[in-house]
Amino acid sequence: MKRILGPLLLIVLVVGVGIAIFLSVREQADSRRVITVRGLIGSEKIEFFQDPDVIKALRKGGLEVEVEKAGSRQIATSFDLEQYDFVFPAGVPAAEKIRREQGVSQSYDVFFTPMAIASWKPIADLLQANGLVKDQGGYYTLDMARFIETFAAAKRWSDLPDNDAYDVNKRILISSTDVRTSNSAAMYLSLASFVANNNSVVQTDGEVNQLLPLMTNLFLEQGFVENSSAVPFTDYQIMGMGKAPLVMIYEAQFIAMAAAPDGGMQPEMVLIYPEPTLFTKHLLIPLGEGGEQLGQLLQEDPDLQRLAIEYGFRNQDVAYFREFTKDKQLSLPNNLVNVIEPPSYEVLEGMIQSIERAYQ
Repeated sequence: MKRILGPLLLIVLVVGVGIAIFLSVREQADSRRVITVRGLIGSEKIEFFQDPDVIKALRKGGLEVEVEKAGSRQIATSFDLEQYDFVFPAGVPAAEKIRREQGVSQSYDVFFTPMAIASWKPIADLLQANGLVKDQGGYYTLDMARFIETFAAAKRWSDLPDNDAYDVNKRILISSTDVRTSNSAAMYLSLASFVANNNSVVQTDGEVNQLLPLMTNLFLEQGFVENSSAVPFTDYQIMGMGKAPLVMIYEAQFIAMAAAPDGGMQPEMVLIYPEPTLFTKHLLIPLGEGGEQLGQLLQEDPDLQRLAIEYGFRNQDVAYFREFTKDKQLSLPNNLVNVIEPPSYEVLEGMIQSIERAYQ
């Protein structure tokens, strides 16, 4: 028996060592195939790139991705981009400026998210009673023209009749980020200016000058505002209705909160879509071969597409988006019809610079 067991154990040992050597060699080979790429991204995508499953899927595709966050306008105006392999801002205007100035013909339309307003059921019901909001069965829509009229008339919450929900002496306004740095605020400006400009995209200096006092007040009346879209949404989650009755956000932020086990979703939290609204496209602009590889991977890899949806973003996998949001008991519009485009980068930048001077 010992004569038989000895050789068998030796064979098992040799095979085991061989397998270990094979796996080690393969791991080292895989490691050599992985390249590191560096990029600048909007803050709303930080958690996606830090997710272990995303890191694993990117590594499987041959990439180690290092990211720094910055406001989309800052990415377009304030960084030396030669040290990066890609940039990944939010919004078409900033992306188009970067692409033109860097001489890049290619970009990757990775995912998008509609602009929306995080609010509370008592607030939505109060606004519905006053003709500003409609209940669409699970979500609401805000008549932006009526809202702009209400804001221009300097109405306060206490001016609304039959107001038992939020009887405070504060201006009726939508909280946003800092329009000088953040894309979500720039998209709010794009939307408000369209509505105030007789439902037309702002194109000329004359239109800008006519709209400027109202557009400036939309932001100055808010008082101190944050640079990152994450901060006002955190205030909404933690501080509640008193601090944040209406907050301009990306739809993706609300979905990600509802999907997270510890996301802080509360029964009275609701989503209101401005009508009209606009989409924020997240365009990855490659500045080198590594950026090209990342753009292709994010756009084409089905695992990464599904992971993006689990962070609230919409993309070409419509079926999984609907399945995922239904599973999280979210009632969302499958298709938004009344969608506008933002102004050109030059016009939008001109408005932002004018508002910036008002802060000084």
